[in-house]
Amino acid sequence: MSDTALLSGKKTTRGAPVALETKGVWKVFGPAAKAFGQLPASRRTSDALAAGGLVGAVQDATFQVARGEVFVIMGLSGSGRSTLLRCLTRLIEPTEGEIRYDGDNILTLGDQALVELRRRRMGMVFQHFALLPNRTVLGNVAFPLEVQGTPREKAEARALELIETVGLKGRETRFPAQLSGGQQQRVGIARSLTTNPEFWFLDEPFSALDPLIRADLQAEVLRLQQTQTRTVVFVSHDLDEAIRLADRLAIMEGGRIVQIGNPEELVTRPATDYVRRFVAKVSPARVIRVSSLMAPVEGGSATAGVKADATIAEIARQLVAATGALPVLNVAGRQVGSLDRQQALATLAAGA
Repeated sequence: MSDTALLSGKKTTRGAPVALETKGVWKVFGPAAKAFGQLPASRRTSDALAAGGLVGAVQDATFQVARGEVFVIMGLSGSGRSTLLRCLTRLIEPTEGEIRYDGDNILTLGDQALVELRRRRMGMVFQHFALLPNRTVLGNVAFPLEVQGTPREKAEARALELIETVGLKGRETRFPAQLSGGQQQRVGIARSLTTNPEFWFLDEPFSALDPLIRADLQAEVLRLQQTQTRTVVFVSHDLDEAIRLADRLAIMEGGRIVQIGNPEELVTRPATDYVRRFVAKVSPARVIRVSSLMAPVEGGSATAGVKADATIAEIARQLVAATGALPVLNVAGRQVGSLDRQQALATLAAGA
């Protein structure tokens, strides 16, 4: 992949159509931010920011997100990841650029059209649950539909479905203060999905929770994505979480996106020293897939073997038990390759 593609994210996943696209998005804070946004692109530089006493929280963000993709934005504290997500939803107004949903630039929308976009096509979950304390679980989850004017009976029926989906059946009449932190976050997840949004935005929703609860909710996100596919933008500072959830990741440093790629690409081909340090503790076996190491086989007849899309870590037991090369099967169960056991074991040992 070219350097331009590494930064712009033009290589989306699974060949799906582009659902969300940004072009040259800036968010600048300071007294002369508007004037900075009017400068020609060639003059919007770090030196120009410093000269104007400005802070470039998001600088020239350009990328694409495929329909149905889980796109994770990462970076150290202050890198601009949460600001970028809020720009995508116009909770913060960008200084300059384009943000397109299915080709339509939402920065041109008036207030009412923007409200309708958020109500009908977006779902949002944040670190702070923001539940309504005087409403029950059922009332909180049904609230977005009530705002849309949906009849109460229909809104509550939909809410009950989602309450069961996130594992809170039987707690419909409880108030937020009667729930644990993990349960409250489940309510937030259910509420964000009530309107069946096309786009789901999550900003570090699990960072304040205990590790076991976080793992459960990460699994819940993956399960929901399998059964109710939608386009997801997920902000996280936890690399383990990002690797578990992401189709692709964008790594930010100082307001700029420095690399976009799937977990395997970032770990095996980091574009900068910053990215290299960022992913240094990730075991290659957790991200390198069988398909990357296998030798293609034409007309293979094996009916048992390892899956092409599995990671090396996921097939560790089969590697240890095997005595030779392992057949590689595609999703249809047909042999498409052969995996050298010694090469795979070396990859497994590299992260030990």
